[in-house]
Amino acid sequence: MKLNQNCYVNLRELEGFAGEKLQQMTFDYYAGGAGDEITLRDNIEAFDRIRFRPKMLIDASQLNMSVNLFGTVIDTPSLIAPMAFHKLAHDEGEIAMARAAAKANTIMVVSTLATASLEEIAEATNGPLWFQLYVYRDRQVTIDLVQRAKAAGYRAIVVTVDSPVLGKRHRDVRNLFHLPPSLKMGNFSTGLEDIPEQTSGSGLADYIASLYDQALTWKDLEWIAGLTDLPVLVKGVLRYDDARMSITSGARGIVVSNHGGRQLDSTIATIDALSEVVQAAEGKVPVLLDGGIRRGTDVLKALARGATAVLMGRPCLWGLALDGEQGVFRVLETLKEELRNALILSGFPDVNAITSDLIGE
Repeated sequence: MKLNQNCYVNLRELEGFAGEKLQQMTFDYYAGGAGDEITLRDNIEAFDRIRFRPKMLIDASQLNMSVNLFGTVIDTPSLIAPMAFHKLAHDEGEIAMARAAAKANTIMVVSTLATASLEEIAEATNGPLWFQLYVYRDRQVTIDLVQRAKAAGYRAIVVTVDSPVLGKRHRDVRNLFHLPPSLKMGNFSTGLEDIPEQTSGSGLADYIASLYDQALTWKDLEWIAGLTDLPVLVKGVLRYDDARMSITSGARGIVVSNHGGRQLDSTIATIDALSEVVQAAEGKVPVLLDGGIRRGTDVLKALARGATAVLMGRPCLWGLALDGEQGVFRVLETLKEELRNALILSGFPDVNAITSDLIGE
């Protein structure tokens, strides 16, 4: 029986619809995780274990869902996470994703491995953009990416620190993951733009192993922070000590992330790591979270545990695959409406005034 992709009522249903439309290699690349996919599942299931203790008789007539991130005010505390290779899902790829983000008045974080250049994406939208940075062994590549992002009007740099090598993603190995000849990585040329098909294994794993800097340390984060006056955030933090080192090394924000369960399997779920990182940050920098966001109540749970905002990944890709820009926009609006409902029913109508006693431990 064919699913009707226009009839979904929540974001958890989207993966099944997208699975019917996408090629198997693409779907598995987007949907899959590392190893036995324990962390992939736990990112979602950990949210399911959290319970609310709502407050009653609170005036919710003046609801506020907006947050301010480094001077950019967005309508809800939900950003689009950095994800690679959008054109595998839809011909307009990152351009459609960015336009949907602008329409929803939120921030899109553009991946280093985008299939459109960071300049093309910026030119296609007037919405706020951040740039996600992978650090290459060739430091000039990193310098050029940071400088290009600044020149194109990006408002922050998000340094991913959990990927010196690629996690063991068995789905990609079985599918011999590669980019078709018609697709290139938009931010590169001179040999860095292709992931060709191979006779065995994942082409992306080989690409990363050969080009990413596996010797990256906190000193290198200091160096990156010194390259630009843009806020630099560290993505991939799950521990108290790493959160403190992030701030000491010049980070102006932290993203609690396990790469969507795609790197080290059996890593702690991000919502379970959040409180420790928030405690370490001591209010000095905003703490964001990604991984497992599927409901407005998930956003509320993250905010109650101290996050300033969250980033959502896979549901946006499913929306892109199903209906391009409009599909992504509908995903964002669905999450926004669910959050609106949850805020009213919880007795915490202002996202900037949510306290931890909303959670019933």
